[in-house]
Order: sequence, then structure tokens, then C-alpha cells
Amino acid sequence: MRKKKAEIRWLDEPVEHDYEAAEEYLRLLVDEKKARLTAKRLRRAEMTEFSAKDILRASGTSIMYVEAFDWSKHEKELDTGKPLAPILLVRQDSGAPLIIADGFHRLCALFSTDEQIRVPCKIV
Repeated sequence: MRKKKAEIRWLDEPVEHDYEAAEEYLRLLVDEKKARLTAKRLRRAEMTEFSAKDILRASGTSIMYVEAFDWSKHEKELDTGKPLAPILLVRQDSGAPLIIADGFHRLCALFSTDEQIRVPCKIV
């Protein structure tokens, strides 16, 4: 893991584009109506936070995949100190893996920096 070069700053809330991106991604997994309703629920959800490693584990994302990918572009963005948007997460009723509806690349870049980092998010 690399050394932190800048303190990670966070926006208080996700930006509108993040909700739109989450809805579009969810439309690949569920029907359009359910995707739209889930995005609306995400907008109303309270902010919370979890560790990067726990989010990845719950999503079923292989740590080997995260470690194998070159996150240097994203890490450079982290180093600029620009505030990051919280990520958007969706639990599945069936107990299937957690869906990272928006923020997957931010999450992986953060994990590659510090697996224990607490990541602000909304989860429904």
C-alpha cells in the first residue's frame, strides 16, 4: 500500500449525478421501475459509514481483483484533496452480495490506499 499524500475530504452528500449513475447501473440488474424506486430511496437514506474492506467483502468483490488493477489514476485524484462523493449501496433481500450502485472505483482506490478507511455512504 502507498503512503497517504493527502487527507481524504468528503462531500456531505452524494451529488445528483451519482444518483443518476446508480439508477442506470441498477437498471442492468433489476427492472426500470425497481431501479427508479431504489434510487429514490437512496436519495432519502441517512448518511452512514463503513470500512472499505467490509464494503468490498459484503459486495463479494475479490480483494485479488482490487489489488491487481492499476488504481494510480484514481489515487492521483485522491492526492489532489478534492472532496469525494459518498458511495451508494444497495442491500439485496435475498442475502445476495451487496450492490455498490455508485462509487466502486472511488472505493477501490481508497482501499488500495488504506483498507481500514471509513467510507461515507448511503445504504438501502
